[in-house]
Amino acid sequence: MIAAFLLAGAAIPSTPDLGKAEGQCRANENGPAFLVEVLGLKDRAGRLKLELYPANDQDFLADDNVLVAAGKTFRRVEEAVPSSGPVQLCIRAPGPGVYALSLMHDRDSNRRFSLSVDGIGFPGNPKLGWSKPHAAVARATVGSGPARIAITMNYRRGLFSFGPLEK
Repeated sequence: MIAAFLLAGAAIPSTPDLGKAEGQCRANENGPAFLVEVLGLKDRAGRLKLELYPANDQDFLADDNVLVAAGKTFRRVEEAVPSSGPVQLCIRAPGPGVYALSLMHDRDSNRRFSLSVDGIGFPGNPKLGWSKPHAAVARATVGSGPARIAITMNYRRGLFSFGPLEK
């Protein structure tokens, strides 16, 4: 049993494209999906990466290869930040339910989160500290059709502050 799990995990190549095919919304999406309005962007540089996870602390923000190998929910959508206008992303859910989501503003497009450069946001816009938030504060619910939610981006401000930009 353990050997089968290890072999299944080894069969999944590590790639930043994991979960993208499953997460990509169709034109005029009418199934379970999150339509995410992105608020508070620092600038229009780089890329946005929206990810959907199971809504529990063990799986939230876990390694995508591990989640996929275990047959757990993981979806990803990645797009360039539009140069102007409102910013909205769509990510499909496997079915109605409660999920945890994270949104990264990868300002330098290096596909890694850098605390001093990039931004991060979650549904419910929780107050962020220096550690990973709990899944409970990043949860959102979707029914049989698209659910509209807003996520406010948070960026490092000074040495000890991390939060939304001041207006």
